Amino acid sequence: QVQLVESGGGLAQPGGSLRLSCAASISLFRLLNMAWYRQAPGEERELVATITNTGESTSYADSVKGRFTIFRDNDKNTVTLRMNSLKREDTAVYYCNRETAGLADPWGQGTQVTVSS
Repeated sequence: QVQLVESGGGLAQPGGSLRLSCAASISLFRLLNMAWYRQAPGEERELVATITNTGESTSYADSVKGRFTIFRDNDKNTVTLRMNSLKREDTAVYYCNRETAGLADPWGQGTQVTVSS
């Protein structure tokens, strides 16, 4: 059974930082490429960052490149998203899941990030 619990969101000022965490109860977590996604009000869910199963390779959406960093701990089954230089347009609910997760797959409740002065 898949369980994903995201945390760490909150209110941040433009230019500020937040650190999101995801605790993943997924079978064979260490073999899965993982990702962070986000969904802003009225928008479709978008892929923000991905990380390979070993953590050796990462990729980022152009909109967050250079500001966000994804990393993982396969011993603790966690995936973390460090977000720096936050912008108002980063406001969204953030989710973690497998890189190949679809809408029909189990998702966590997400964590709300609001960037506002």
